[in-house]
Amino acid sequence: MLRRKIIHVDMDAFYASVEQRDNPALRCRPVAVGHGAKRGVVAAASYEARGFGVRSAMPSATAMRLCAELIFVPPRFDVYRAVSRQIHAIFVDYTALIEPLSLDEAYLDVTEDLRGLSSASATAKEIRARIFDQTGLTASAGISYNKFLAKLASTQRKPNGQFVITPEMGPDFIASLPVGKFHGVGPVTAAKMQRLGIQTGADLRTKSLGFLQQHFGKSAAWYLAIANGEDDRAVVANRRRKSSGSETTFAHDLTAAEEIEAGVAAMADEVWAWCEKANAFGRTVTVKVKFADFQIVTRSRSFPSAIARHEALRQASITLVRTVLPATKGIRLLGVTVSNFDSVADAKALPLFSG
Repeated sequence: MLRRKIIHVDMDAFYASVEQRDNPALRCRPVAVGHGAKRGVVAAASYEARGFGVRSAMPSATAMRLCAELIFVPPRFDVYRAVSRQIHAIFVDYTALIEPLSLDEAYLDVTEDLRGLSSASATAKEIRARIFDQTGLTASAGISYNKFLAKLASTQRKPNGQFVITPEMGPDFIASLPVGKFHGVGPVTAAKMQRLGIQTGADLRTKSLGFLQQHFGKSAAWYLAIANGEDDRAVVANRRRKSSGSETTFAHDLTAAEEIEAGVAAMADEVWAWCEKANAFGRTVTVKVKFADFQIVTRSRSFPSAIARHEALRQASITLVRTVLPATKGIRLLGVTVSNFDSVADAKALPLFSG
């Protein structure tokens, strides 16, 4: 059976690197993409900022305490998407099997050697060189015989490097790896495994399927497979996107009905911009509300057919948020999501690097 050759390409600190590329004054400085307001969140951090412990999804106030010299730059998603399109154009020269994970990473199945480069490692090296030549940005890559190991490999030589895990290396690589480093094993699951005496891949491998099912339910078979370096998932191009949403945390708690409705309308506008560009229209609208005490409530409504008008999405969102009004406590976050895409519409996901 022919083994797959899979590359996981991961751009290095993508948003922050774009900002440093476009503004020389930011180069070699600790940069955070996001809003530095009290309620802001770090969307991305440069490697200089990461040296101080700044990470994505960290509250801006925490980031500033860790690094007093941190420079906040507002995100420019239109620019990031434009760069992404450049990178995607490079990928398609090497394979038609490109599976997006996010704006800054993707799996490529290069089992078929379209350019005659003799190895997946050589292919990854050429792709990374072309990305740098055309965008001025660096990318890291992991190369292996399955997706799980390729993603793990891409973290081994960051930034601006690549690493190969061969079939011969796979079992030993997994055996020595702490379970907390496994992609797909979150902190809570890792802590539970550690309480059960499972510290590494080797420990996980010794457990029976029955034991793992008792403690981890339906995920047990997956955990046992990856402990043995097994992952049969194919690289799937043009996966359908299940939803599109936008949310924001406000600089001050919202209490007035008109402010709250305006906030939801703004989120609906952002979601509509994606729907219109992607030609993807959903039948279900969900509004998310996070109160000042961090209580979260959601309200949803499904319609008989896809919402294909901007004003209809706006009105549906406002109607849903009105079910929590008048607000008895401040609201710190609002979000709007559209899902349940109409199969008649062209609801496929936008490919990675095409925005």
